[in-house]
Amino acid sequence: MDAPRTRVQRRPVHGVLLLDKPLGLSSNQALQKCKWLLRADKAGHTGTLDPLATGVLPLCFGAATKFGQMQLEADKTYEATIRLGVKTATGDAEGEVVAERPVPDIAVHQLADITQRFTGPIRQVPPMHSALKKDGKALYEYARAGQEVEREARDVTVRSLSLSAIDDQHLKLVAQVTKGTYIRTLGEDIAEALGCGGHLTSLRRIASGQFRADQCVTLPALEAMAEDARLGALLPVDALLAGHTPVTLDADNAGRFLSGLRRRGDWPDGEHIAVYGRDPRALLGTAHAKGGELIPGRLLAPTEIQQILQTAS
Repeated sequence: MDAPRTRVQRRPVHGVLLLDKPLGLSSNQALQKCKWLLRADKAGHTGTLDPLATGVLPLCFGAATKFGQMQLEADKTYEATIRLGVKTATGDAEGEVVAERPVPDIAVHQLADITQRFTGPIRQVPPMHSALKKDGKALYEYARAGQEVEREARDVTVRSLSLSAIDDQHLKLVAQVTKGTYIRTLGEDIAEALGCGGHLTSLRRIASGQFRADQCVTLPALEAMAEDARLGALLPVDALLAGHTPVTLDADNAGRFLSGLRRRGDWPDGEHIAVYGRDPRALLGTAHAKGGELIPGRLLAPTEIQQILQTAS
């Protein structure tokens, strides 16, 4: 008879883990694994990566989950390999081959023209094999049932794009894109524009907002760490607030601010403000300022602030 499994004792953990998501795991599977390793009681990820994709996946724990939306909205940068001449049902190597065409000789100036064509604001039709919902049902559920449903094109922006030939059948793509851009679709559309179709054989996110791949920890490395080292791998909660203007409040104003009350002062108008108590580690939350008033946004609970200070001391 199998021995009973030991129940993991959860605890408050606050911070951001930059994970280099491995191949083959969904974003949620990676999140749950890290949550278990840290024994964290609350966690969330900031933008889904397909199981066949690797790279930067910021994971938020505890109080950091309140600010995860900022990473969801942030630009992302990807590296991908496009296999020309072979089109698959999913736009990547996981799907069955649905069409094959010869790959033409591609001149350098053609790549330059294609790069220019797909840089800037573009419209994309979301792929059927995606988690986007229609009538309350994920598109991939329709696709698995063999159904093709109409999807509206979406406006996205490719902020920068680089295309280079690896060999006569493969292109390397590097793109910085706005939220909601499907790199599989971008690769397919580029391959179609070259007259041969294609699919992605690899996809790696190399940056998410201000976070880069060289800052990330791998799952095997995290597993090999002692518990204290795992906690030490976390960035502070306010790592998610890069670019916010810091404002410090005295004890009386900090308490009132945490109660949701506006504070008056000589603050210049601004949308993105990070508010702290007298201790520089005591992030209180976010705010915006208008007409000399500091207006609370997302706030930490006093217990969360105390737990963060206790951990840091």
